[in-house]
Formats: sequence, structure tokens, C-alpha cells
Amino acid sequence: MTKPKLFGISNSRAIRAIWGIEETGIDYEHVPVSYGADSKGSDYLSVNPNGRIPALIDGDLHLFESMAINLYLAKRYGGGLYPTTPEDEARALQWSVWAISEIEPLQMQIVVQKLFTPEDKRNPKVTESATKGLQRPLKVLDAALEGRDWLVGNAFSVADLNVASVMHLMNMIRFDYSEHANVQRWATACYARPALARALARP
Repeated sequence: MTKPKLFGISNSRAIRAIWGIEETGIDYEHVPVSYGADSKGSDYLSVNPNGRIPALIDGDLHLFESMAINLYLAKRYGGGLYPTTPEDEARALQWSVWAISEIEPLQMQIVVQKLFTPEDKRNPKVTESATKGLQRPLKVLDAALEGRDWLVGNAFSVADLNVASVMHLMNMIRFDYSEHANVQRWATACYARPALARALARP
């Protein structure tokens, strides 16, 4: 049986899926395709016609979108990473969609300003507005973590993985969410996981 093959570089959104596959502990092939020209060539487009990273090949399955990749990996290979009841499965799906709909668009506005826009062309109002906008979903997450360590069940799961992996970009922009004490505690625990350290050590 061939090993799963994961495409993407760790210094990109593909870190989400690299972290995810490292959490499963399975043997896999890592292909460090970047978000540049090598993701737009015909060979890679046959894997992901969107020309974006990450992507996964596992047997006959070609899969793109980091949240979908992690949900699949957790369910097929992750053991305790994947919820065991329909209710908790629904919650894991809920939080995965929530992360890319409520957190990612706003945090990307800040990322673009801070990391991809020349200093003399940055618009502080964009960063200020996005920072203010993030307070609402962060309050939702903080409330969900009140009195509990993890989002679903009593252990780290794919729900935590997917939300924390989306929010990992906040570390790059040094976003301060310390006023949300439950989020801060939870994020510290998520980002201390050995699987993330292994993922970040990848090209």
C-alpha cells in the first residue's frame, strides 16, 4: 500500500494539514510544493486544479482544502482525534467551518497589511477594523472554552486542531488575544504539541 502524499510547505497555510498528518503519527510522503509557480504547473494542477496548497493523495483519493484534509486524516488514521458520536462529529464540523468563516477572513486582512504590504503603503484603518472585528468571534471561542480544556470531548481533537491551525497565523502577526483568558490558555496548550513542532520543522 502506498503512503499518503501531502503537498505544501510549512511556511504557508499548508501548515494546517502538515500539523494534522503529524498528529496521526502515520508514515507519509511530504512534497514541499510552494504557493508560487510550482503550484501552478500541470503536474500539480492534476492533484489540485485550484493551484493552491495543501493537497493530499491517499490511494485513489485526491483531496484539497486544509479543513477537509484534516477531517479525513483524523477520521481514517487519527484514532482519538476524531469524535466518536454524531453529536461531537457535528461539533467538530461546526468549529472547522467557523474557523475559516469567522476568523480567517479578518486575520488575513491583518496578515496582508503586516506581511505583504510595503510599510509606506499600509492602511492602519484596515488593521484596526479587522482587530476590532476579531473580538466578536474570539469572545465566542472564549465562552465555548469556559470550564473546559478542549472544544469537543475531554481531549485534543480535530476540532481543536482545525481551529488552532487556522489561528496559527495570529502568531506570525503577533496578535494579542491575552484578554481572552480561555483562548490564551487553550492556544498555549495547542501550540505546545510535539506534532506542531515536527510540522514546523518541515520545509
